[in-house]
Amino acid sequence: QVQLVESGGGLVQAGGSLRLSCVASGSIFSINTMGWYRQAPGKQRELVAAITSIGNTNYGDSVKGRFTISRDNTKNTVYLQMNSLKPEDTAVYYCAASISTTRYGKSDYWGQGTQVTVSS
Repeated sequence: QVQLVESGGGLVQAGGSLRLSCVASGSIFSINTMGWYRQAPGKQRELVAAITSIGNTNYGDSVKGRFTISRDNTKNTVYLQMNSLKPEDTAVYYCAASISTTRYGKSDYWGQGTQVTVSS
């Protein structure tokens, strides 16, 4: 069993910052790409940022220059530093990871989500 547990969401004023964390635990052989997605009410889930096991990153256009993704492979943890937050960043943020539980194959896992609300 593999679990992803997010933390760090909350309510912040526009222009403020938040840092999300996501820890992967369980029967893990290796972790490949880790990332953050978000879903606002009435909208589709979208990629916020992703990071490979060697640190290559990819960002959604709407967060480039404001958000930074990083990971600590020794702690099986991925972070999302969110700066200059806007009301349109309000959403449930989900952690996702591609994880191998054995030497062969991999599966995608999701966290339960954490609410981020940005007030104007």
